[in-house]
Amino acid sequence: MIVGKSPTYSSLVSISESYGGVEEGRTRAPHEADFVTNVLVVFKKNFEKVHDESLKKITEILDEISEQYAVKFDLTAREKVRRADFIGRDLVIVLGGDGTLTSISHNIDANTPVIGVNSHPIEDDPAGSFGFYMDSNVDTFADDIVTALSGKAIINQIPRLQAIIDTTSGNRFTTDPAMNDLLIANTHQYAPSRYHLRRGENKCQQQSSGIVFSTWLGQGAWLNHILEKETMDKMRAKVKPTQTEDHYFVVSREIPYQQRIDETWSWFDWTNENTIITSDMHRGYVVPDGWDEVHFNRGASITVNLEAPKLCLLTFRKTINEKLTSLVEQGFV
Repeated sequence: MIVGKSPTYSSLVSISESYGGVEEGRTRAPHEADFVTNVLVVFKKNFEKVHDESLKKITEILDEISEQYAVKFDLTAREKVRRADFIGRDLVIVLGGDGTLTSISHNIDANTPVIGVNSHPIEDDPAGSFGFYMDSNVDTFADDIVTALSGKAIINQIPRLQAIIDTTSGNRFTTDPAMNDLLIANTHQYAPSRYHLRRGENKCQQQSSGIVFSTWLGQGAWLNHILEKETMDKMRAKVKPTQTEDHYFVVSREIPYQQRIDETWSWFDWTNENTIITSDMHRGYVVPDGWDEVHFNRGASITVNLEAPKLCLLTFRKTINEKLTSLVEQGFV
């Protein structure tokens, strides 16, 4: 069983084995835990009928199983959810798409399991969500929630990026964790991003359109659209299966062509070392997963690594790493 001091530690989860950079195990059954499973459902609310219908079905299913599996649940719209809503939860269910999950995942502690439910799958509607992290949907949820509560779900520990900002006045603060990617750039996107870049023994001065950092699992989000396929394949060729949990991708956007040749490490890299940036911009920002902007000034030092608390994501048919491997092999990522 996972142990920890977090106030939101969930007794619902126990780890049984680990391989391929992804920890796997099972959720604890209610009779083992001997408690009421306290569930929070966070849903996407944009007044589209398909999301309202999905919420209605999910609510009906939870009502049906609540007595048999000792489940107590609350519903909160993504736009209204607060950090305090996640305290003391044994399980968080996110109803929406990947964006719904990434927008609120920073509120979820590492020991609280999460189920992603796709409320508008692209298989049903071309305008729907791909939902890479959303392994459940309205049609499978009735079986999936019972699988989780019966102790048979797959547990994926999702690595997350973080940026630590040291200001010129001596203050230090850490950004929200990022599941997919993290951007560091000039706040004015029409102006170049200037900075000193250091990683391990390598260092250089650089001017770009900003640096994008990506986790292994997040490569299908922004990273896959920055580099052409040949370069992306070259990046993946450097990856060993044992590295996916502690390494990350880095790409400097639109740097001079000669620097790409002379200092390839500063253009794209797959690394487990800290990336340290000293800003030469009047005003820059860090943006985790495309949501909140964290601003900094000239002279600030920003350290990026993969040491943020992980996210405990439940899947039901295959591990999230197996899902990504399949998508890469099919050429979808």
